[in-house]
Amino acid sequence: MKNEILQTALDQFIKYGIREMSIQKLIEPLGISTKTVYKYFKNKEELLEHALHLHYARQYQMLEELSADQNVLSLFLDVWYKAFELEYKVTNVFFHDLKYYYPELERKIQAAIGIKFTKQFIQIIQKGMDEEVFRDNINPAVVVEGIYVLYDAAVRTERYKPFRVSPFDVLMNTIVVYIRGFCTTKGIRELEQHIQTFQSFGKSKKAKERTVSRL
Repeated sequence: MKNEILQTALDQFIKYGIREMSIQKLIEPLGISTKTVYKYFKNKEELLEHALHLHYARQYQMLEELSADQNVLSLFLDVWYKAFELEYKVTNVFFHDLKYYYPELERKIQAAIGIKFTKQFIQIIQKGMDEEVFRDNINPAVVVEGIYVLYDAAVRTERYKPFRVSPFDVLMNTIVVYIRGFCTTKGIRELEQHIQTFQSFGKSKKAKERTVSRL
């Protein structure tokens, strides 16, 4: 039951945001009492903390699964493509509420997961440098931090909303352009080939081709 509560809580936080998600909204789809929830979690903040760990554990699992049998450049692109696609489904209210109402918890979670993710990304970039698809004069840690900044702005704020473009367009014109900037000539060729495999978040194939051709 604990896992069911946690899974449903994460879904509800994502759907309603943190402030609007109540224990009552949580128990209705589960058909349980509030007493059952408090048996496992002492309050809403503890429930949120566990739900966030679940959210990022899924992302890390995705990273590990993608790492299995791909070349470096396609792996690196797919990691951010999948992360972007997943988190774009999360309401911006969720991230706003987390930053505004639970800043200490956000810092705690980021400290816990950030090192693990960053270590993996730096290893991927270093391998790409060794294989000459990424330039050898870059600082992997700085590069990763730059992607984090773009990613946070793209999926966790409304910064790009005024442009009235699709999530796919935001991805292609931020993170993909950034990655292209530290690719070698060989890396750019591989990047352009791999982009053709992307599905465009509901856009038509023709529209996708126009976006790709602009890069």
